[in-house]
Amino acid sequence: MFLPTRHRRTTIGLVAATALALTCGWATAGSSAAEAGKVLWTPSTAKGPSSFTAVQCAAGDFKVVTDPAKGSVWRAFQAAGEERCETLSPDLKEGDTFYLGWSSKVDIKDTNSRYVFQLKCSPSTGTANHPIEIDATTGRIRLQEWDTDHVAHTLWTAPTANNQWHSYALKIRLGRTDGTIDFWFDGVKQTFTTGSGTFTGTTWDGTRNYLKWGSYHLSTGDASNTFTSPVMATTLEAATAGS
Repeated sequence: MFLPTRHRRTTIGLVAATALALTCGWATAGSSAAEAGKVLWTPSTAKGPSSFTAVQCAAGDFKVVTDPAKGSVWRAFQAAGEERCETLSPDLKEGDTFYLGWSSKVDIKDTNSRYVFQLKCSPSTGTANHPIEIDATTGRIRLQEWDTDHVAHTLWTAPTANNQWHSYALKIRLGRTDGTIDFWFDGVKQTFTTGSGTFTGTTWDGTRNYLKWGSYHLSTGDASNTFTSPVMATTLEAATAGS
């Protein structure tokens, strides 16, 4: 019987361990930490709406519900004639870079567009107002950037349908004219109408910027936006782990 030397046994053991690590998707401690990243902010469905800085919605119309596909999620219900049902959190800092990830489905009962995500700035007048927004209408979802003159630039569109789940992720660097946006839809990196995967423009304006999710725009029909807890993180992997 062949008996390997001690050195050879050690070498074989290391090779086997390496192979097992690759098979199981392991990585080195350093790369694992990089992929895991750090969660900077996320609301808790267990804690409820108080997880957000503010809720701009008719009483009782923003709440936690149980979805058969996603479990505990948030639902913003905007009744016909109501201007908005949105949440607000967190405040942002000019110059920062971060990733955002979440999933959502909409149910819109008319043909009007609703903002379902906004990077919002204050004051609203004399600024870009909402430098980045995602809006939905019957059959279409769209990502737009608004410049310092409050002029919209459509960066991306895709078909959708009521009650259809989609996942979203953004990498955002905050700057008044030199900010950047990268975007993933249903796990796939998207190319913008500019032909590039990164857009450079306005992602910050005014004196205070923050994030909003929900349903916004005065309309004649009911609308709802059901979404998983958004995650702000230092890596894409950390931001999208729960969506």
